[in-house]
Amino acid sequence: MDLRRGRIFAEMNADHKIVIAIDIGTTSTKTLAVDLAGNIQGSESIEYPLHTPSPGYAEQDPDVIYEAVLEGVASVMKKGGYSAENVVCAAFSSANHSLILLDDSGLPLTPSITWADLRGAVQAERLLADGTGLPIYSRTGTPIHPMSPLIKLIWMREERPALFYTACHFVGIKEYILNKLFGVMVMDHSLASATGLFNLETLAWDKEALLLAGISEEQLPRLVPTTERLDGLMPEAAERMGLSTSTAFIVGAQDGVLANLGIGAVEEGVLAVTIGTSGAVRTAVSQPTFDPAGRLFCYALTSKHWIVGGPSNNGAIVAKWITDRIYPGKAIEEVLPLAAAVPAGANGLLFLPLLSGERAPFWDAQAKGVMFGLTLSHSETDMLRAAMEGVMFQITAIASLMKQAGETPKEVRASGGFARSALWCQMMADMLGVPVSVPLSVESSGLGAAQLGLYAMDGCEGPLLRWKMDEGSLYVPDLINHKQYQSLLPLYLSLYDRLKEPMREISKLQNTLVG
Repeated sequence: MDLRRGRIFAEMNADHKIVIAIDIGTTSTKTLAVDLAGNIQGSESIEYPLHTPSPGYAEQDPDVIYEAVLEGVASVMKKGGYSAENVVCAAFSSANHSLILLDDSGLPLTPSITWADLRGAVQAERLLADGTGLPIYSRTGTPIHPMSPLIKLIWMREERPALFYTACHFVGIKEYILNKLFGVMVMDHSLASATGLFNLETLAWDKEALLLAGISEEQLPRLVPTTERLDGLMPEAAERMGLSTSTAFIVGAQDGVLANLGIGAVEEGVLAVTIGTSGAVRTAVSQPTFDPAGRLFCYALTSKHWIVGGPSNNGAIVAKWITDRIYPGKAIEEVLPLAAAVPAGANGLLFLPLLSGERAPFWDAQAKGVMFGLTLSHSETDMLRAAMEGVMFQITAIASLMKQAGETPKEVRASGGFARSALWCQMMADMLGVPVSVPLSVESSGLGAAQLGLYAMDGCEGPLLRWKMDEGSLYVPDLINHKQYQSLLPLYLSLYDRLKEPMREISKLQNTLVG
């Protein structure tokens, strides 16, 4: 990669200077050492569990994640033989929508409630039904769904009032970690714009949303730009990480918007598709953009860059699920290529991959998976292909929403674990009908954090996109397959519409049986 150096780097030795990128994800924290040419010189990934103690719950221990941050940085520093003097700055990326209740000392009263937590489904549906939800969306850019901290807060106030009214502070996982590292409670505009509590026009907490949640502005972190610099790292943390108390930390942003930056998708018309456990489709715009029906998110990156798109709950987790069920004992990387033997359309088999409810394009926490068209002639590989295509149909449906909002894609840049599957990438190109490129490195959020860190250290005067996208793989649409998928998409989408009410019926039955 080529670096267009800003003024702060004139006296630095590029061979030894690095940025530490800390990417706090749902299943692991990944830490990268990125040199000033954009090359990953070292990495560490530390996994942690997701706890589901009851149906709809999805929680994590925030202190376990804090330890993963410390250990990840320490490992990268030690393996690379770096000292604190080598580090230009550290910068954060973080998953969206988490919520932790803290006491007056900053200690957690709850686990970290993640984006995947669905316990606020009733509250979300009520806001949509009574007309309250859409006006909130039109100011905050966050769709009304149990994922959002707004809905989590309403649920907490209604279902756990003693705990809710005991809390002094409401934060997400990155804010919790920053407070432990620096003793300050700050939230960047990017993560704030995913809470449902942040007004995109005023860049301040939305008073009506706060009133609805039942909290005050004083109970929330102080809002700062994604480029905010923090100094004064706690001595104990500095020692454990191998850094100095004077090492500069850039607050950073959410992983979604940074994924766009990491793969160079910050120009209008370029779609970034990231699929890990879940998935998302995003594109950059110069000012906030909204979907009239509230189905697309709009999140901040910088004051000049906004990211519009939609998330899907069901990404590679679907492939893992079907691999475990019909190919037990085999690795997912071994199984996915088998679907190449099946033609586009999976021999007339369609799979709604809504195994964990769904966000875009349906925004339905009670949605369920459906295998449709199954006959005695269908094989395991047909079902595998249908499951993989189902994930891509969801991505295509989100892209169609964005096209309706005036964001027509001309190319796609792919990242996340799925991008390692040539079959899945070709399937995406065939469905969307546009070329799909995959960079050599799929660590898009971490690389985005590194670029944002350098941009902030350069006083936000240099280029935001500092490095050219590296040469990777390019997938060109097969027009015959594209035509086949275009003919199947309306039928695929109609299945959800026709089965929406039966999905609610079976959801009630499942809850009764579990109870």
